Amino acid sequence: MSHSNTARMLGYWEGQRGQGGCPLRANIDPAAFAEMVTQAFVIGRVGVGAYAFRLAGALLEDLHGHALAGSGFMSLWAPNDRPRLQAAIEAAVARRRSLIASAYGRSLSGAEARLEILLAPLAGRQGQVDRLLGLYQPTSPLVRLKGQRIERLFLEQIAFADGGEPVPAPLRLATVDGQRIA
Repeated sequence: MSHSNTARMLGYWEGQRGQGGCPLRANIDPAAFAEMVTQAFVIGRVGVGAYAFRLAGALLEDLHGHALAGSGFMSLWAPNDRPRLQAAIEAAVARRRSLIASAYGRSLSGAEARLEILLAPLAGRQGQVDRLLGLYQPTSPLVRLKGQRIERLFLEQIAFADGGEPVPAPLRLATVDGQRIA
């Protein structure tokens, strides 16, 4: 079940969808979700697995302890979670469907806070998906971080927001007796 803010942002995104299956980024009006703008962000898809922050609200920058514009979205995540997250984002881009991730952020001292993260594709003028609109929604009290910044995000679950089939798992290389089989 999604947090009410996640559901509201998702509802806004759904309401902006056109014939192309996802909203044009030019049609996104931050005034429509002004009460959540500090939690919102936009990442640009530079290429497969490369997603840079274009915009990040004050809450994200406070949680991570630095400005995020221009930095890599994937660098915030635990290395073991990156392939799964990348596979999910690429599936969302290809299918023009939004994702909801359950995650937790951990400080250097081990303090943790839980988050729900929405990732919803946006299309450019030519109709190609080149951005994702996002939302960080805390689902536990942020006081649990004890004033410390989040050093790393850890992925618990990720699914398409509209349900349906599961998000595809990342491909892995398999070998038998030194020969690649998959």
